Amino acid sequence: MRYWWVNQNQTYAQEIRGGYLWSPKRRADGGFNHFYDTMRVLAPGDLVLSFQGTYLRAVGVVRACCYESPKPEEFGGAGLNWSAIGWKVDVTWTELRNQIRPKDHIARLRSLLPDKYSPLRANGDGLQGIYLTELPPPLMTALAGLIGYEVLVLMQGARKPLPTAAADKETDIEALKLKWERRIVTDIQHNRIIPETEKRALITSRRGQGLYRERVRSIERACRITRVDNPEHLIASHCKPWRHCSNEERLDGENGLMLTPSVDHLFDRGFISFEDGGRLLVSPVADRESLEKMGIDVGGQVNVGTFSSGQRRYLDFHRNDIFLETR
Repeated sequence: MRYWWVNQNQTYAQEIRGGYLWSPKRRADGGFNHFYDTMRVLAPGDLVLSFQGTYLRAVGVVRACCYESPKPEEFGGAGLNWSAIGWKVDVTWTELRNQIRPKDHIARLRSLLPDKYSPLRANGDGLQGIYLTELPPPLMTALAGLIGYEVLVLMQGARKPLPTAAADKETDIEALKLKWERRIVTDIQHNRIIPETEKRALITSRRGQGLYRERVRSIERACRITRVDNPEHLIASHCKPWRHCSNEERLDGENGLMLTPSVDHLFDRGFISFEDGGRLLVSPVADRESLEKMGIDVGGQVNVGTFSSGQRRYLDFHRNDIFLETR
């Protein structure tokens, strides 16, 4: 169990009511933000304290790992400069009966503040440039002592809300992705410039079929992990997801790997990725036991072989925008 602090001044009501956290992936200038990246390493069972309006207002239990999601419509005008696509984490929130103002207790808390990425200044004021930051256990213990039973019982593991069932969560994520991609399909269908044959190729490539599959198969003959080479058991998986691609990228064979279904799932959700040199990367939030049952050697230094320059370009996107690991 890890402990986190989130600043929710603009979207507190929407996120508490909706049972989630959401952040952009990048800053407004397109650069990376450490405090958005931390969304990628939240794990089921982690505890989050919500800070809003100078008070700690709520405590949350993380229910599932992070996943890609469009900006929630209920945000309305909040975060006008935020990107349209971000990270979402499902959280069971409880608004605190005893909502404390950390500044009132800074004499007790000051020595416990981390040197790096602290949520508070030495005078007790909040740091609004910080979104989601990890709390050292001694600081979390002190805050829980000030708040009382509502947080202490969660830290002791005595009263945790049940996590979202894995199967139900995957169904929710797949439904979200399907809705998102269907909008793109509609745009392609209504585009008068694209020839009909290309439209069909673009739409079937979403499922790893048609011309796209043929092009991937001309480069990749077997699953990089399992070495299965029977085409009936392989999926043409996009490295840069179809929903993020230009039309040219959607049909580019170098934007693909032939993977068995379980490996495709892990790659698509960001639980695994690959370095340019072929080393397998395993997300710190991936369930090790499950991966081993799927044939992933999580304890060794697995190298799946070299990639072409085009594949490396797409894998760079996957590591930066899909893989669940902070930089």
